[in-house]
Amino acid sequence: MVGSLNEECGIYGIYGNGLTDLPSLVYYGLFALQHRGQESSGIAATDGGDVRCHKAMGLVSEVYTKDAISSLGNPTIAIGHNRYSTTGSSTIDNAQPLVSHYSKGSLAICHNGNLTNCISLRTKLENEGAIFRTTVDSEVIAQLIARERNRSESIETAVKKVMEQIQGGYAILVMSRQKLIAVRDPYGLKPLVMGKIGDAIVFASESCALQATGATLIRDVKPGEMVIVSRDGIRSEMYKTGARSAKCVFEYIYFARPDSVIDGISVYESRLRAGAILAKDHPVDADCVIGVPESGIDAAMGYSKESGIPYVKGFVKNGYVGRTFIKPSQELRAQAVRIKLNPIESAVAGKRVIMIDDSIVRGTTIANLVNMLRQAGAVEVHVRISSPPFLHPCYYGTDVPSEDRLIASHHSIEEIRDMIGADSLGYLNVSRLDEMLGEPGHNYCDACFTGDYPNIDTGIDLMNEDAASLEK
Repeated sequence: MVGSLNEECGIYGIYGNGLTDLPSLVYYGLFALQHRGQESSGIAATDGGDVRCHKAMGLVSEVYTKDAISSLGNPTIAIGHNRYSTTGSSTIDNAQPLVSHYSKGSLAICHNGNLTNCISLRTKLENEGAIFRTTVDSEVIAQLIARERNRSESIETAVKKVMEQIQGGYAILVMSRQKLIAVRDPYGLKPLVMGKIGDAIVFASESCALQATGATLIRDVKPGEMVIVSRDGIRSEMYKTGARSAKCVFEYIYFARPDSVIDGISVYESRLRAGAILAKDHPVDADCVIGVPESGIDAAMGYSKESGIPYVKGFVKNGYVGRTFIKPSQELRAQAVRIKLNPIESAVAGKRVIMIDDSIVRGTTIANLVNMLRQAGAVEVHVRISSPPFLHPCYYGTDVPSEDRLIASHHSIEEIRDMIGADSLGYLNVSRLDEMLGEPGHNYCDACFTGDYPNIDTGIDLMNEDAASLEK
């Protein structure tokens, strides 16, 4: 998916238990999670005394130098964050981790997700005299924890009380001077895994970050679970039970790296199955199958294997191009897409091409890709999408925009096919998502496709005015 949905944030944390050079390990963990956020990055660390923090705008490779890593000292605990802004503007003030100093010490927090009751909580805090330095909902969590800590016997008690107040989708790491606490929302909307490096305990948004740092996967943090790591060992507490499992299905379609395993399900295998389902439900005579880098490639391979139509590399991706600004004209938008992707003429010229992508949001980018293939000589372009049509916004930390900006909310599939210039168009049927995951029981959130929000009854007051515009 190029110039389309934006990634969620990525978090990584480690309690050292005698392990040294924790900042470097967090750096490599964040590097593995770069796909989840490319606007800013930061690491906070403590040796039991003051909390040190380094963060800046840019990619992981741009934010950290040898001196920056050295400035974090030789800590016993460290946490890190890659940010993509779903709430709050893209500024250094909003970069994480957020570090707070209060009467009982210091804490740092990393957060992936969105709070659906953020505005009401923030307004209440401001009316009680709280002063905010950022526009992100993560600071609301930090303020609440600091306040609760002043009247609680421990940091974990304070965190638990705050979890009873917040609503939405979240994976959170809280670091005090002596403890590392990991929390996952009651629905499991946001992924969070736990691993080990020797005696050190590691938490990360995805298992690929554990592998990148030599950690062994222990398990996923359970929905509604709080895991506390301290000098006394590891302790788990379920702060909420009974909510239906609702992991984000789009993690498997697009967000997560294909080498990750989330809640026991391989992302790579899910995408292969999605492609195979498309081949069964939307067959077409063609000469080759291509995938739009990166998340369309695995589904394209699945389509190819099921259909028997050869898979070929149809696009070259410029891996050295970061995010491009949204362009004011259609002509410049098309140019921005071509900077990132370019078709291989010898692979598609004179061919009937099946192009697999993970989604269509606004339709702009995929129309450009279809046009590029035709200019490269493709005689037919058949588009297959490895997700159902986007019909509704996401309130939990995925940058799916309002319905008036979702092409499928206002146009039929045939109308979309005509608008993007494809010879045919087929989506993954929403009834096939269980099969895609290889897990029966509808244990996932598909609200962006169906409007069935796991906790819509709690009300939505997201601070999403600053959400970035979408190209796709």
